[in-house]
Amino acid sequence: MTLIPTQVTFRGIPHSDALEADIRERVAWLEQFHAGIVGCRVLVEIPHRHRHDDRRFHVRVEITLPGKPPIVVSHEPSTHGTLRDVEESAHHKGNDAGGGARDAHAAVKDAFDVARRQVQHAARELREEVRG
Repeated sequence: MTLIPTQVTFRGIPHSDALEADIRERVAWLEQFHAGIVGCRVLVEIPHRHRHDDRRFHVRVEITLPGKPPIVVSHEPSTHGTLRDVEESAHHKGNDAGGGARDAHAAVKDAFDVARRQVQHAARELREEVRG
């Protein structure tokens, strides 16, 4: 696992050990792109304006690097999420009991993909400063 201090907060949804483990793995994964990460805070929530049966997750990732402003990634729920879920369900057989968990993991993945690109950019800038 990672040595990066990581704080994971769930708001408006029950705590999920599986989702927290996924988040911690993704934080460790970021280390390969920038070894200087000092800390990471992650918020997973369902915004209060959405019904609980309409699982649109908001994920906010804040990565702290030394001597730089924090990298903040906010993955907002898609306004087309419900339509996409309906279209996808037409292609799958059976009942999708884990749909909410799948959507939360997908939102976390999307947020960390954006965070990875920003961390890579910060690492490139640091290398250019060192060469400079």
